[in-house]
Amino acid sequence: MNKADVSALFASQFNEAPSFVIASPGRINLIGEHVDYNHGFVLPAAIDKYMYVAVSKRSDHQIVLHAADIQQNFQTSLDNASQRSSLYWPNYILGVAHELKIDGHAVSGFNILITGNIPVGAGVSSSAALECATVFALMHLFELNISKQAMVQIAQRAENNFVGVNCGVMDQFASMFGKADHVIKLDCADLSYTYFPFKLEGISIVLFDTFVKHSLASSEYNTRRQECETGLAALRQQFSITSFREATLIMLDAVAEIISSDVYHRCRYVIEEIARMESACNHLLAGEIDAFGARMYETHTGLSKLYNVSCPELDLIVENCMNETAIIGARMMGGGFGGCVIALVQATELETVYKRINAVYENTFGRSMGKYVMQIGDGTRLLN
Repeated sequence: MNKADVSALFASQFNEAPSFVIASPGRINLIGEHVDYNHGFVLPAAIDKYMYVAVSKRSDHQIVLHAADIQQNFQTSLDNASQRSSLYWPNYILGVAHELKIDGHAVSGFNILITGNIPVGAGVSSSAALECATVFALMHLFELNISKQAMVQIAQRAENNFVGVNCGVMDQFASMFGKADHVIKLDCADLSYTYFPFKLEGISIVLFDTFVKHSLASSEYNTRRQECETGLAALRQQFSITSFREATLIMLDAVAEIISSDVYHRCRYVIEEIARMESACNHLLAGEIDAFGARMYETHTGLSKLYNVSCPELDLIVENCMNETAIIGARMMGGGFGGCVIALVQATELETVYKRINAVYENTFGRSMGKYVMQIGDGTRLLN
């Protein structure tokens, strides 16, 4: 989809041309899952699947939204923008407008059309893409002086405070700061980042979609975050640390008796994943792609057994990936309880291994799994 396509949809809905059209990508994360809100490091990248937002100013204080792909409309006034919608999808846009208002930015009425090709519910952060597209569009529309980093934080706050998902910053950061053929090593403690080239000859980045929608993910995500905070508080009582970055398994064992087994397991995963992320980056720098893949499998085991955010469909796909020599590494990706497995696959063998794994998946669950081949793309931007 290009600017002309999105503009035509907008014109058919609002009887005028849009002032701006924004493309904002979904994201993958190669390793470092569920550690962004625990001040760890993550290794995400933007993908070549996008949410598109077209926008224009209004002469009144109305906010008028149209979701082209599901043919739904929503309208409210700027004064009532703090009230959540039962349709749910408008809340990602309203949340951004609300956060801009809190920050003192001058925003008036606007029209927005959204469309896109990011698979929703697949764990590639269509919500963060929509939030980033919205804040980027409103920044241009109202000529607001906001840095990219500040836009990331506004988008994150919209999801935390308005949508009600207590997510970390990784999704919005990757969507905003993505760079073609690069992954981002992001320090979630201070938002410092480094780009790593990531274009492996003959290897495809593939998502195998369970088509299980993670209905549990929002509530369980918030529960996991609370469990981590409980464990960190116990560690801080006994040791002079500020985050899991400084914690060790020896420290965790020392407080095991004063925390629940669930809290212990969540903290163990986080401590191990932060260390695993560091070793994975070293493997990447050294060109040790097989060792990098092994770390991905270890991450999945931790997410499934310790963090308890996997599901039978995800586990079966990863177990079968392990049996395929053409698959270098694989793990569940995203919040969990459904969504996708991310895998690094030798491109020439992709169709063959997909058919083999899908046959097992169909036999077990009575339906096929999806397959998306991803390219690493650029971040949120204005379409010219």
